[in-house]
Amino acid sequence: MREKVIRLKDKLEVVYSDEDWRLLKQIREEAINYMKILQQSGIPSIVHGSVARGDVSSASDIDIFVPVEISSFKVELALKGAEVDYVSRRIELATPQHAIKAHIDIAENRTMTFPLTKLRRREWEFYRFGGVIDLNEILVDKRVVGVDKRLLLIEPTSKGHFESSITGKESSVAKLLGISVDLVEERVRVLGRRDAVGRTGVYLRRELSPDENFEKVLKEISERDPIIRRRLLKDAH
Repeated sequence: MREKVIRLKDKLEVVYSDEDWRLLKQIREEAINYMKILQQSGIPSIVHGSVARGDVSSASDIDIFVPVEISSFKVELALKGAEVDYVSRRIELATPQHAIKAHIDIAENRTMTFPLTKLRRREWEFYRFGGVIDLNEILVDKRVVGVDKRLLLIEPTSKGHFESSITGKESSVAKLLGISVDLVEERVRVLGRRDAVGRTGVYLRRELSPDENFEKVLKEISERDPIIRRRLLKDAH
């Protein structure tokens, strides 16, 4: 079910039950397992969103993100060495202004993502907006402040979290998260529009067959698509 934008007048305290804490521990242990697989191959990774903040549910995604450009061969070799299979693989580009990314779905709602082109500052801020932690931080049970898809600021506490609407508080939220106010305002517009009209499409989405290579497929796409070709040429310089 799609989460709807909520505009709270006051800050609300959410106290977690024993089951909530158990679920958080379970989901984080799964994330740690995937992150350790990458670390053993010298690949850094982060986890973002509800897993980083702590406000998980049974429907929470685990999206392990590699924040550096890296060969897809190295990532897939790490997974193969740990006997982690995948359900599907795809190349996605949200808009021509975003980085082109590779996605490996290793189970339902369990994905490893890494950029195939340079990650721009604004895109890194996107992850910071939702909350992000690395392996060392998740190993010590750190939880961070971030904004969920309802545009509620989630502030972890020892009992659970506080949540409050960010609408009208974009500047203070940007300062708290250490990101630009432009990014916060953009997310408010995008998620507000999505709430009204539903999710819009992406510029590029290409599923890969088992015998296809990410980089080779991207090169073939660039030969047909001038926008993709220009992006690859720009990042090469």
